[in-house]
Amino acid sequence: MPTVTFRVIDGIDKGRVFRDLATPVTIGREEGNLLRLNDERVSRYHAKVQFDNGEVILTDLESTNGTRVNNTVVQIRRLKPGDRISIGRSQLLFGSDEEIQTRLSQLSALTTPNTEGSSLPATLHAGTVAAQADYDAEFELATPAKLTQTDGTLFLGNKPLPPLPQKMSPAQAARLAELLDFLHRHLTAATENIRANDEGTQVTLNYPDWQRVVAVQMLLARYVRAIAEPDVLEE
Repeated sequence: MPTVTFRVIDGIDKGRVFRDLATPVTIGREEGNLLRLNDERVSRYHAKVQFDNGEVILTDLESTNGTRVNNTVVQIRRLKPGDRISIGRSQLLFGSDEEIQTRLSQLSALTTPNTEGSSLPATLHAGTVAAQADYDAEFELATPAKLTQTDGTLFLGNKPLPPLPQKMSPAQAARLAELLDFLHRHLTAATENIRANDEGTQVTLNYPDWQRVVAVQMLLARYVRAIAEPDVLEE
């Protein structure tokens, strides 16, 4: 049975290590959670961690104060060793030392291809991996870096982009393509009238088009939430 390891790096339970927990794992302050925290801002059953198709998936269980991964609010998210999960006033580091070291090595190889003679730090600090995390790290999509694909992963320059789902049925693939095409068409229509000033330092967009951009943003947020909570679209 797949297992997961978490270390509490901030909060009232700081220093505790929950090692090799058999999945699925629920996180919360109530007895009955495999990972129980003594934090009043953590919901009774706050989040769930499970394996699916070889990946570790974190799902927020409609918690009161929400769940963050690497400072980003999430409803559902794949976890990688070194990710930081914030719930309530607590922060958890995901992965064993060995798993984090392996990922750090992989990220180092991606971002610094010529690393002969280099060495990794002997001690891994809580933020080391998250600071170098692939697409969680901010980088400019407007950069002229080349878009490439390697082993099914898209790269912008040497930065990996969020992966597409694999092994979808034809119906699932069609639905995803339809959704992405819908969003692309509306963003294109909303931004085709953008005008830049002569210096190229500022652009303007008329108010109705700006409203369309905001509507697409809100719709994207709704879809992301609905992936974790399918009933949300019925509200």
